[in-house]
Amino acid sequence: MKEFDYIIIGGGCAGLSLAYELEINEKLKDKTLAIIEPRLEYKRDKTWSFWKVVPHNFDDCVKKNWQNFSINIPGKTNHLECKDYPYQSIDSGLFYEKINNKLKKNKNIYFYKDTKEINTVNSFIFNSVPNIKKNHLNLWQHFCGVEIETKTNYFDNEIFNLMDFDCEQRDSVHFFYTLPYSKNKALVETTWLSKMNDNSQKDYDKQIKDYIDKNLKIKDYEITYREEGAIPLFYPLYEKEKNKMNIGTAGGMTRLSTGYTFLNIQEHSKFIRKNIESIHNTKKFEINKKYQFLDEIFLRVLEKHPKKMSEIFFKMFQSSPKTIIKFLSNKSNFLEDLTIILKMPKWIFIKALFY
Repeated sequence: MKEFDYIIIGGGCAGLSLAYELEINEKLKDKTLAIIEPRLEYKRDKTWSFWKVVPHNFDDCVKKNWQNFSINIPGKTNHLECKDYPYQSIDSGLFYEKINNKLKKNKNIYFYKDTKEINTVNSFIFNSVPNIKKNHLNLWQHFCGVEIETKTNYFDNEIFNLMDFDCEQRDSVHFFYTLPYSKNKALVETTWLSKMNDNSQKDYDKQIKDYIDKNLKIKDYEITYREEGAIPLFYPLYEKEKNKMNIGTAGGMTRLSTGYTFLNIQEHSKFIRKNIESIHNTKKFEINKKYQFLDEIFLRVLEKHPKKMSEIFFKMFQSSPKTIIKFLSNKSNFLEDLTIILKMPKWIFIKALFY
């Protein structure tokens, strides 16, 4: 069986981002790479959105940029600007097409459906498939979104709604998220932060239909796309193995308090590319430990006080938009962290230190 210098297990966002980063920086001219991906075809299946706090390779895959956003709870709405760090939404279909067209030009890159088809013994492996053991105590961010098209111009496409908590909570944390791509097209997503103990919160289509009808007050529309997913709000099992490095969610690149992963993947890919010649001895790349500590406390509060979370999120966004965006994107300094922390209900968070 054929041997390779590098193997990437999982040809999704993390695996393809790394392969692309290595390829455009000519790190695969004299090296062979196998990408293991079982899917039969690449097509749009996800929407990755984030504040652009650092440059990345995929501006040409961005479906829309926004410089204004809102967050609301029943009876209150906060409008904010994000001109310094525009919010971007990437179309996974464009992302897959761009990367695969580039990778196909390199005869040193091969795609396989299973690791059983190749010899893995002497390769360095980048693994993007998380080892997640199901546990009813673990928190998840699970969601379903539909892209709708209206017959008439309805949306203000200059502003997106990051969080709308004016919906049933069912003893969990639940909000809607609306990204207007144009005046008559938008992604409307129902999002839960919960333990997923059962399927009672998964009546997504009904939730979305009710929200579009009652909150957005749109009667005449067509659904043109649907996506569904779940992001673990806990770190997957990570066992250090010789000649192996975990990437993506498997490598701890998901920010636990937000679910944001895309830009962390891009920064990890750049780190690997810079260190690829000494990859066997390279230290583990991880999100700053201060965020891991703060996220753990935040998620303890979320678990113990789900009914208070809409107010807590709303208060958090009363900080300057630049500060909160940097905090949520792992780019804040100590003073900015302190500004966010002081917005929080202190006694609840102090008690969470000792749960």
